[in-house]
Amino acid sequence: MVRLLLRAAVFLGSSAIGLLAAAWLIPGVSVSASGFIVAVVVFTVAQAILSPFIFKMASRYASAFLGGIGLVSTLVALILASVFTHGLSIRGPGSWIAATVVVWVVTAMATLVLPLLIIRNKAGPSR
Repeated sequence: MVRLLLRAAVFLGSSAIGLLAAAWLIPGVSVSASGFIVAVVVFTVAQAILSPFIFKMASRYASAFLGGIGLVSTLVALILASVFTHGLSIRGPGSWIAATVVVWVVTAMATLVLPLLIIRNKAGPSR
Protein backbone atom coordinates (compact mmCIF):
# COMPACT_ATOMS: atom_id res chain seq x y z
CA MET A 1 0.00 0.00 0.00
CA VAL A 2 2.82 2.37 0.85
CA ARG A 3 4.52 1.58 -2.46
CA LEU A 4 1.30 2.40 -4.35
CA LEU A 5 0.95 5.73 -2.54
CA LEU A 6 4.59 6.59 -3.23
CA ARG A 7 4.15 5.78 -6.92
CA ALA A 8 1.03 7.97 -7.05
CA ALA A 9 2.90 10.81 -5.33
CA VAL A 10 5.79 10.49 -7.79
CA PHE A 11 3.43 10.50 -10.80
CA LEU A 12 1.50 13.51 -9.47
CA GLY A 13 4.72 15.35 -8.64
CA SER A 14 6.31 14.65 -12.01
CA SER A 15 3.14 15.76 -13.80
CA ALA A 16 3.05 18.98 -11.80
CA ILE A 17 6.71 19.67 -12.58
CA GLY A 18 6.18 18.88 -16.28
CA LEU A 19 3.16 21.17 -16.63
CA LEU A 20 4.91 23.98 -14.76
CA ALA A 21 8.02 23.60 -16.95
CA ALA A 22 5.90 23.79 -20.09
CA ALA A 23 4.12 26.90 -18.81
CA TRP A 24 7.44 28.50 -17.92
CA LEU A 25 9.31 27.60 -21.12
CA ILE A 26 6.69 27.78 -23.88
CA PRO A 27 4.79 30.86 -24.96
CA GLY A 28 1.17 29.92 -25.48
CA VAL A 29 1.06 27.53 -22.51
CA SER A 30 -0.38 28.76 -19.26
CA VAL A 31 -1.59 27.26 -16.02
CA SER A 32 -3.98 28.94 -13.65
CA ALA A 33 -3.48 28.80 -9.92
CA SER A 34 -7.12 27.95 -9.29
CA GLY A 35 -7.29 24.98 -11.65
CA PHE A 36 -3.72 23.72 -11.53
CA ILE A 37 -4.32 20.86 -9.09
CA VAL A 38 -7.31 19.59 -11.07
CA ALA A 39 -5.30 19.83 -14.32
CA VAL A 40 -2.45 17.83 -12.74
CA VAL A 41 -4.83 15.13 -11.49
CA VAL A 42 -6.64 14.87 -14.84
CA PHE A 43 -3.33 14.76 -16.73
CA THR A 44 -1.89 12.11 -14.39
CA VAL A 45 -4.96 9.88 -14.49
CA ALA A 46 -5.18 10.22 -18.27
CA GLN A 47 -1.50 9.29 -18.63
CA ALA A 48 -1.89 6.29 -16.34
CA ILE A 49 -4.90 5.00 -18.27
CA LEU A 50 -3.85 5.94 -21.79
CA SER A 51 -0.21 4.80 -21.85
CA PRO A 52 -0.91 1.05 -21.59
CA PHE A 53 -3.92 1.34 -23.93
CA ILE A 54 -2.02 3.24 -26.62
CA PHE A 55 0.95 0.87 -26.24
CA LYS A 56 -1.30 -2.15 -26.75
CA MET A 57 -3.01 -0.62 -29.78
CA ALA A 58 0.27 0.43 -31.37
CA SER A 59 1.91 -2.94 -30.78
CA ARG A 60 -1.06 -4.65 -32.36
CA TYR A 61 -1.69 -2.35 -35.34
CA ALA A 62 1.32 -0.10 -35.86
CA SER A 63 4.50 -1.47 -34.29
CA ALA A 64 6.58 1.22 -36.02
CA PHE A 65 5.07 3.77 -33.61
CA LEU A 66 6.07 1.98 -30.39
CA GLY A 67 8.89 4.47 -29.74
CA GLY A 68 6.47 7.39 -29.76
CA ILE A 69 3.97 5.97 -27.28
CA GLY A 70 5.06 8.34 -24.52
CA LEU A 71 4.69 11.35 -26.78
CA VAL A 72 1.27 10.26 -28.04
CA SER A 73 -0.08 9.55 -24.56
CA THR A 74 1.36 12.86 -23.32
CA LEU A 75 -0.36 14.75 -26.15
CA VAL A 76 -3.70 13.04 -25.51
CA ALA A 77 -3.41 13.64 -21.75
CA LEU A 78 -2.62 17.33 -22.40
CA ILE A 79 -5.67 17.59 -24.65
CA LEU A 80 -7.88 16.04 -21.98
CA ALA A 81 -6.45 18.21 -19.20
CA SER A 82 -6.91 21.31 -21.37
CA VAL A 83 -10.48 20.45 -22.42
CA PHE A 84 -11.81 19.23 -19.07
CA THR A 85 -10.19 21.74 -16.73
CA HIS A 86 -9.64 25.48 -16.55
CA GLY A 87 -6.17 24.94 -15.13
CA LEU A 88 -4.31 24.41 -18.41
CA SER A 89 -4.45 26.42 -21.61
CA ILE A 90 -2.39 25.75 -24.74
CA ARG A 91 -2.73 27.99 -27.80
CA GLY A 92 -1.33 27.30 -31.25
CA PRO A 93 0.01 24.18 -32.96
CA GLY A 94 3.63 25.03 -32.18
CA SER A 95 2.80 25.36 -28.49
CA TRP A 96 1.01 21.99 -28.54
CA ILE A 97 4.01 20.27 -30.10
CA ALA A 98 6.54 21.98 -27.82
CA ALA A 99 4.40 21.37 -24.71
CA THR A 100 4.10 17.69 -25.57
CA VAL A 101 7.86 17.29 -25.90
CA VAL A 102 8.71 19.37 -22.81
CA VAL A 103 6.13 17.68 -20.58
CA TRP A 104 7.19 14.24 -21.84
CA VAL A 105 10.90 14.89 -21.19
CA VAL A 106 10.42 16.61 -17.83
CA THR A 107 7.96 14.04 -16.47
CA ALA A 108 10.27 11.21 -17.57
CA MET A 109 13.24 12.82 -15.80
CA ALA A 110 11.18 13.67 -12.71
CA THR A 111 9.84 10.12 -12.53
CA LEU A 112 13.44 8.92 -12.32
CA VAL A 113 14.74 11.61 -9.95
CA LEU A 114 11.85 12.01 -7.47
CA PRO A 115 12.08 8.44 -6.08
CA LEU A 116 15.81 8.96 -5.49
CA LEU A 117 15.08 12.15 -3.57
CA ILE A 118 12.40 10.42 -1.52
CA ILE A 119 14.74 7.52 -0.68
CA ARG A 120 17.57 9.91 0.22
CA ASN A 121 15.30 12.01 2.44
CA LYS A 122 13.85 8.89 4.06
CA ALA A 123 17.34 7.60 4.84
CA GLY A 124 18.16 10.86 6.60
CA PRO A 125 21.33 12.93 6.47
CA SER A 126 24.56 11.10 5.80
CA ARG A 127 27.32 11.09 8.38
